[in-house]
Amino acid sequence: MSDWAGIAWLIVLLAANAFFVGAEFAVISARRSQIEPKAEAGSKRAQTALYAMEHATLMLATSQLGITVCSLLILNVSEPAIHHLLEGPLHWTGIPEQAVTISAFVLTLVGVSYLHVVFGEMVPKNAAFSMPDRAVLLLAPPLVAISRLLRHIIAALNAVANGVLRLFGVEPKSETNSTFTLEEVASIVSHSTREGVLEDRSGALTAAFEFTTKRARDLLVPSDRLVVLPAGATPGDVEAAVARHGFSRYPIADAAGELVGYVHIKDLVRLGEDRVAEPIPGKRIREMESVHAETELEDVLARLQGRGIHLARIHDDAGSVLGVIFLEDVIEELVGEIHDATRRQRFA
Repeated sequence: MSDWAGIAWLIVLLAANAFFVGAEFAVISARRSQIEPKAEAGSKRAQTALYAMEHATLMLATSQLGITVCSLLILNVSEPAIHHLLEGPLHWTGIPEQAVTISAFVLTLVGVSYLHVVFGEMVPKNAAFSMPDRAVLLLAPPLVAISRLLRHIIAALNAVANGVLRLFGVEPKSETNSTFTLEEVASIVSHSTREGVLEDRSGALTAAFEFTTKRARDLLVPSDRLVVLPAGATPGDVEAAVARHGFSRYPIADAAGELVGYVHIKDLVRLGEDRVAEPIPGKRIREMESVHAETELEDVLARLQGRGIHLARIHDDAGSVLGVIFLEDVIEELVGEIHDATRRQRFA
């Protein structure tokens, strides 16, 4: 092989090494959320990219095999050619023959290593990290084609690697992880807000993350702070309570002080004036949900909304009622303050 043919092979092998490095990082860095819509729209490249992401270990094995082969060949092919090209100029310096040989080898090793690291490794890696979605659409199809061509070799290598992992109690995964934990999402939102690429003026995003950490006990209204009406209360008593406190819903307690339900003023609107002084009919008293104090708020919200109930009794492990939680207060944790329509009318 001529010296210039060796240089040409060096360029080809550096390009091949760069391809495998870029493809490897593109497959593990690309986001499914950006690729799936293109695949659903009929893009063959996107469908192949999804296949690569779903068979990540096979793609990485293909990339690693390609990188290893290219790295081994680069020095073997390029060293003799570059060494020979350097010998002439080094002889002109008048240094001994042995020094010429050593110097040529060192210069070749340093030069080829520099080219390999910069153009064969760092440039494609940084490019794949900078635009992973575009990179995977470009590089995944040829990588998948190579993996299928060498499927038996790749499968054997991958099986050995997975077997070693299982010996150490690690279960191998074939697909890249495209989901995030709650903490990761909160960190992403916080970082995006600091960088100015995401605005949370209403605080709804922050409230949503805090919402998932709270429990029923954090929002309950203690029993001693509740405005409670007796079981024999009349629509007139409710009207007086509304005039005094401005709320639209009131818990109802029996003679023993146990909360048996609640009344909503809109349920009393249709009662005639002649029944204002009569006890509220039992069918007008709504059922209350019972919730443990340690129940997560998102579960409380689901239970109340699922049954169309606005109030819930909060009890401890012993069954003692600690207070009441209002659906309105739970929703406020997500969307901000909600003003009771009755209170708006009262203070208007």
